[in-house]
Amino acid sequence: MTAQEIIIRPLVTEKSNMAMAEGKYTFEVHKDASKTEIKKAVEQLFNVKVVAVNTVSMPGKMKRMGVHSGKTPDWKKAIVKIDTNPSDAEYLDKGGKKVTSGKKYNTEIEDFNPQV
Repeated sequence: MTAQEIIIRPLVTEKSNMAMAEGKYTFEVHKDASKTEIKKAVEQLFNVKVVAVNTVSMPGKMKRMGVHSGKTPDWKKAIVKIDTNPSDAEYLDKGGKKVTSGKKYNTEIEDFNPQV
């Protein structure tokens, strides 16, 4: 699956808007996607450093229209915590020399709010 197939859409609710201050973003994701696939997709699409991914499988609801009843499809929700203060990664090279990786990450997701 590609990153665009994994991340279906952002979920914008009152609760998710309050969590954005802590660096937590909520997405509707593909039902078969794993936490590592979701992490890689968010990092690739939004150029952020993901710290943690929590997932919830949401069951569909029973709906009625007149005498006909049916069920909405099951779906999966992912709450992704990003690093709001990314620092340079330091590690030792083969010769014992300290090397710094200065990869630039965004501290927030700018295009999170969809067009309503």
